[in-house]
Amino acid sequence: MNRFTVLSLVVLLAACGGEERKMSRGFSLPEGDTEKGKQAFLELQCHRCHTVAGEVLPDDVPRTIKAPNLGGELYRVKSYGELVTSVINPKHVISKDWEGLTSPMPVVNEKMTVQQMIDIVAFLNSRYVKLEPEYEVPYYGP
Repeated sequence: MNRFTVLSLVVLLAACGGEERKMSRGFSLPEGDTEKGKQAFLELQCHRCHTVAGEVLPDDVPRTIKAPNLGGELYRVKSYGELVTSVINPKHVISKDWEGLTSPMPVVNEKMTVQQMIDIVAFLNSRYVKLEPEYEVPYYGP
């Protein structure tokens, strides 16, 4: 391919990519459904280990371990791409609580559909609130 073709392809992909939060270094996913994501989260029994900020999840399954709470108010919120990676490759980043140990999170890629993954990520993404640091701007007056 010549440079013009490559440049045109890059511009076309950027224009068709949708919202910025859904793009992460070369991929873009369709809009997920947060309610269906919550249903998939429960169907795949993610709530056996995880809690989700602001959500009351059924306690119909015994909690096997205490895994990180997902969502909530944070100064650094996971990007859409980081959430996708965490769902499909849970051993990629290990919580500080599990450093030096093997992640107990099972890989559910053979059970989970692509649509369930998209919806779960939409559900989890909706539960994060990015905090802004509080600081006072000094007033120097006239």
